[in-house]
Amino acid sequence: MKIFIDSADLEQIKAARSYGILDGVTTNPSLIKKAVGKMQDRGEQVDMRQYLEKLLTEAGDVPVSLEVIGSDYEAMVRQGRFLYKTFNPVAGNVLVKIPVDPAFSRDSKTHFEGIQAIRTLTGEGVPVNCTLIFTPEQALLAAKAGASIVSPFAGRVDDYLRKQNHISFSKNDYFPPEGMDAGEVSDIGGIVSGIDLVAECADLLGRYGHKAEVLAASLRNPRQTREAAQVGAHIATLPFAVIEELLTHELTMEGMQLFTDDVVPEYAELLES
Repeated sequence: MKIFIDSADLEQIKAARSYGILDGVTTNPSLIKKAVGKMQDRGEQVDMRQYLEKLLTEAGDVPVSLEVIGSDYEAMVRQGRFLYKTFNPVAGNVLVKIPVDPAFSRDSKTHFEGIQAIRTLTGEGVPVNCTLIFTPEQALLAAKAGASIVSPFAGRVDDYLRKQNHISFSKNDYFPPEGMDAGEVSDIGGIVSGIDLVAECADLLGRYGHKAEVLAASLRNPRQTREAAQVGAHIATLPFAVIEELLTHELTMEGMQLFTDDVVPEYAELLES
């Protein structure tokens, strides 16, 4: 499974790349706002175009998702073309993020305009990461429209189920993939957890040979990351803090101390000679 970092912070991206395990970067307007705000708090002047160019350069040869902000077909296609034409020449690594359904209400007439925008952009050779997926059906339509990546939001599904059942929680809390005990709300359209959503998307697209990769988004902890891999996610996008937690274990640190304490002096001298 590929590991992406979900961040627009240049320092975090640089650090993640230095670990040798980074396969991509996902951004969104909220992450960019947070990263730019961090620089402004330090008194740095920020030019948005130059900032995005630095971000793409720092990412190097791994894909970077840049998101449109439009909510209708014309705006999403126009912005998608602009992002790809303007920024892909920097490092040849831009994917355009398009929401699977840009509508704000059920009675909107724009539900399918995200899918239409994906079809148009991919037809022009623009790779698309389809975001805000909460059902396998949405993932299927995005894949059929030509998206290179479909992004089911695992953590947000877990949050929704807990909120509907009036369960207090922290975002980093673990949520079992098999779901919760039946209560007021135990599933969303048959989906019992965020990991279940990822599994259903991977199974459905794989069953019919779609080329789109399933990117498990909104992951909150290492265990959820492992479970996303186990159910067939091609990619997991993780906050920097979660990436840093993937290797940490008390027993590993304890073992390091024991190994160090037991080193034979002659062995150490041989290695250091």
